[in-house]
Amino acid sequence: MTYRPAPRDLRASDFDRDRVIALLAESAADGRLTADEHAERMERAYQARTLGQLAALTVDLVGQDAQPIKLDGRRAVTGIFGRDSRDGRWVVPDSLPVVAIFGEVELDLRDALLQSARIVVYATLLGGTIHVLVPEGISVEMTGTAVLTRKISRTVREPAQRGSLAGRTASIQGEPGASHPVVEVRAVGFGGTIKVTSPKRPRRLGGLRRGTLA
Repeated sequence: MTYRPAPRDLRASDFDRDRVIALLAESAADGRLTADEHAERMERAYQARTLGQLAALTVDLVGQDAQPIKLDGRRAVTGIFGRDSRDGRWVVPDSLPVVAIFGEVELDLRDALLQSARIVVYATLLGGTIHVLVPEGISVEMTGTAVLTRKISRTVREPAQRGSLAGRTASIQGEPGASHPVVEVRAVGFGGTIKVTSPKRPRRLGGLRRGTLA
């Protein structure tokens, strides 16, 4: 069996540090952190080597959905008469259960960290919608036995160019030799829609600096 480190033990990148540092600065500006607390956490952020060390610096500042680094990727994503999503900097496990029953689920992989070169999304649909957003360089396969289910794919098939933003965000932790990750959406159910897209990122004048992955 291939050893896979726990999400909190994955090595942090400059991109991960930048996200945490931005939230620390915001928290100091609005009074959630004192000057001394901000200085101490900034030092720990620069010295952090793992995602877990970084995540510990912001856990008391914002709710789970707003955390700059999310380490609860193995929890099922469920859109049951409602909406659920995973986005931002989250760790995608090698298998992920998803349920959409007359609701919507969105999986945004554009800033995600993949724990394996092949990710399997076990999708259960009943009149729901599953939307998967992927960067360039990730292939998506739609398989399974879902009946009367629409399958829509609007993705960029060519692998990302070396050094591009998409190529960095689609990195595979723990598998340095793997350069072309695959996401399989294995669906079972009745009705509904599975949609896969590679949306272009809007141009931004400011925002976080994008660093390379560790």
